[in-house]
Amino acid sequence: MSAAEDTILICTDLDRTLLPNGSQPESASARPRFGVLAAHPDVRIAYVTGRHQALVDEAIAEYGIPVPDYLIGDVGTSIYHVQDGDWQPQRGWQEEISASWGGRDGAALHALIEDIDGLLLQEPAKQGPCKLSYYTPQDWERDARLAEIEARFEANDIAANLVWSLDEHAGSGLLDVLPAAASKLTAVQWLIERVGLSADHTVCSGDSGNDLAMLTGPINAVLVANATADVRADAASLADAAGLSDRLYQAKGGFHGMNGYYASGILEGIAHYLPQTLEFWSHIDG
Repeated sequence: MSAAEDTILICTDLDRTLLPNGSQPESASARPRFGVLAAHPDVRIAYVTGRHQALVDEAIAEYGIPVPDYLIGDVGTSIYHVQDGDWQPQRGWQEEISASWGGRDGAALHALIEDIDGLLLQEPAKQGPCKLSYYTPQDWERDARLAEIEARFEANDIAANLVWSLDEHAGSGLLDVLPAAASKLTAVQWLIERVGLSADHTVCSGDSGNDLAMLTGPINAVLVANATADVRADAASLADAAGLSDRLYQAKGGFHGMNGYYASGILEGIAHYLPQTLEFWSHIDG
């Protein structure tokens, strides 16, 4: 078995997944245990987040989380290889996904839908070359409005992936308009193939609506215990409909006395799929 086949890839969302910035309490030993896991020579870490690279840097400094080996940012529309402090953008991924927008940019797409009720364009820093982002009301008429957006795009030969999620902490909806080929899941799959790692030794984790594609696909996934009841129900339903219920683990708490929220839920799910990782931090328990 090659070294690549032995390597474990941990792909995790940041906000309210690895980062304890939700309303639930964090288990004190969770992030230190995650740090031990990340430092193991057989483990590679990829952050898979809506944040762009500068905001990921801020999270690393604020929360003391490990510098990752890879970053999948901007809701799956950017990928970086991180080596010796150098964040190297993987241009091939953006070239691959940008074709879905037919050569148009976010400003051109915004012009097509800016009058749709409830859309509020997010700040310029939260936009990306292949990501157009809006705030929406928490009680937005999502199904009707998304159908209207899709119809306008289709009429203009634009293939888009519309990702809506709820920011419970801020009390608002979030809509990301991405190229049809882009999602957190497709970005993880591209990374696995490009780096030559094993999908069987990969675990993804998340907590919200924009993680659902990654959580309900063919890769081992864990939904942390602080996810809302709606996200838990949606994830279970989507995984069941795809015949992939065995690839979704919902953290329950109790693992090493931790509560299953945030990093403790990630570790609980990793141990479920890859029990060999238990020995990585056995010296902590001894």
